Amino acid sequence: WRGGTALRNGRLFGVGDKSRTNMTENGLLHPERVLTLDTMNPNIKRVEYAVRGPIVQRAMQLEKELQEGVKKPFTEVIKANIGDCHAMGQQPITFFRQVLALCSYPELLNDNKFPEDAKDRARRILQACGGGSIGAYSASQGIELVRQDVSRYIVRRDGGVPSNPDNIYLSTGASDAIATMLKLLVSGEGPTRTGVMISIPQYPLYSAALADLGAIQINYYLDESNNWSLAVGELRRALEAARKHCNPRALCVINPGNPTGQVQSRQCIEDVIRFAAEENLFLMADEVYQDNVYAEGCQFHSFKKVLFEMGPKYSEKVELASFHSTSKCYMGECGFRGGYMEVINLDPAVKAQLTKLVSVRLCPPVPGQALLDLVVNPPQPDEPSYSTFMNERTAVLAALAEKARMTEEILNKVPGIRCNPVQGAMYSFPQIQIPHKAIEEAKGQAPDMFYCMTLLDEMGICVVPGSGFGQRDGTYHFRMTILPPTDKLKIFLAKVKEFHQRFTERYS
Repeated sequence: WRGGTALRNGRLFGVGDKSRTNMTENGLLHPERVLTLDTMNPNIKRVEYAVRGPIVQRAMQLEKELQEGVKKPFTEVIKANIGDCHAMGQQPITFFRQVLALCSYPELLNDNKFPEDAKDRARRILQACGGGSIGAYSASQGIELVRQDVSRYIVRRDGGVPSNPDNIYLSTGASDAIATMLKLLVSGEGPTRTGVMISIPQYPLYSAALADLGAIQINYYLDESNNWSLAVGELRRALEAARKHCNPRALCVINPGNPTGQVQSRQCIEDVIRFAAEENLFLMADEVYQDNVYAEGCQFHSFKKVLFEMGPKYSEKVELASFHSTSKCYMGECGFRGGYMEVINLDPAVKAQLTKLVSVRLCPPVPGQALLDLVVNPPQPDEPSYSTFMNERTAVLAALAEKARMTEEILNKVPGIRCNPVQGAMYSFPQIQIPHKAIEEAKGQAPDMFYCMTLLDEMGICVVPGSGFGQRDGTYHFRMTILPPTDKLKIFLAKVKEFHQRFTERYS
């Protein structure tokens, strides 16, 4: 050091020479960083994930202030921004946790507090693990025993349609498998760059993964006026427009829907499969909410089942990857990061590349694989845990069905809010009317972000603006989960009603 200068490689640089140095908080000088916002991967800067975006960061700040005794117009922050079942109070399924406890600490196999079927299941899983421990790596594609059980589950679910365990890839939740498949699909430059069709509104994983990969996002809009249905005419419009600037190669469908809560009809699924076959598109079916169907007359149909029932013309041609997870349905075990992907009609050479790609990350979490095995192979009627398991499963799904009905009913009584029936999944995506003065007040911020941030600051209610999921121009929404306990959900909905009326009056 010499005065206000630093000696480096025989040359003097002033403290203010920001082109060559960066100041840290303690005032010391460092060589220019290799990694800066200007030099980092530009695709990462385009990634957005609204579910854990600025709204949630503000909610966490408010919670901290409440804990520190800062006075607010509310006593707690009610979060309904993410489908995190257990964080919202949903209780774990006893049998699942018993077996996982036994797998984690096998000494408990000598404890008579655990039912014999739980012990048998734990022993079976441990025998399939390296060294008899869930602390060992598994095969990159997943434990063979678990893949066999997943395959048998799919056969039962789909009424006997065959499933090959070699086509099953276990994953770190469904998200990891979806991102991996998108990575395989993306290629080309400029007008030959891969385009991927995603529904709008969409789950932000898709837009984030596509931005990360530098792929082209092709938006097709669900029909809000027809309960968020999917129309082939809209798919064709989006495809033809996209072909002018990219190479559309894949079509993603979320069923039951997130954030929209619809359940697509069998006819709709057939139409989508025909469209994919005609246009030579790779189909990706996100089916993680397949047990979450509540509305009368609605039923979950897997894309694979419908594909095979449509006959060889389609079942031998259409390339399909379908996804499931332990994080949703009645399980809600988000933290274990368990999931699977089944691939159909994948080119054998590409399949070898997929297996190579997943091997780079060694293996999915083995406790998550163990949990997945229990989901696809639950207690049977002749086993001691069956009655408790069925009671717990039924209670969780019944409570969600009641909360789905209540959410629709209460929100539709609020002038300026319109809510479609929550047929399935765990979310509602109501449309909100925002006065023109409020749109002006937002000052460049998305109007529904302004609305949701004001709702959070004034009422302690945390939801995600519709602009984070995509919506038709000129419409505004927010996404909320229906997961809070019934008594808290009633408070939540009452606060939304009170706020919307006050907000509308303020800006009218």
